[in-house]
Amino acid sequence: MTADGPAGSSARGGPADHPGFLLWRVTLRWQREIAAVLAPLDLTHVQFVLLACTYWLNEQGLVPNQATVAEQAGTDVKMTSQVIRTLETKGLITREVDPADTRARRLRVTPTGAGLAPRAMAAVEATDAAFFDPVTHAHAISMLTKLAHIEDGG
Repeated sequence: MTADGPAGSSARGGPADHPGFLLWRVTLRWQREIAAVLAPLDLTHVQFVLLACTYWLNEQGLVPNQATVAEQAGTDVKMTSQVIRTLETKGLITREVDPADTRARRLRVTPTGAGLAPRAMAAVEATDAAFFDPVTHAHAISMLTKLAHIEDGG
């Protein structure tokens, strides 16, 4: 135990001195910017990710089931199933019974989804490029502080 607390920890400094806090702020800011660029396309961030993953897998010649898309996206299988149903309702994805496993649904992007996915991907990529433009590799804390806009209170 040190005067600062348990060995190896530091109670000094404010939140801006802690990478986890800065990452939290950066993540929130990034999510707001992605949500703003996807809103005119009538997609949430999760809908975008699942549409883009399905589109990409279809482009690779695969007709994935929902579990495969969830694995690709890193999302929960049950949540993925609910969001895929929403994408189906929007006419962006079709779900077909898998002949090898009637409990599973194989996913295909519809022509409407195939038109929207590349536009949404381009919009997200442009937003990412602009968002991460100020990043330097030299100082992680400096980078996260700048991206989180800590110094201007925002």
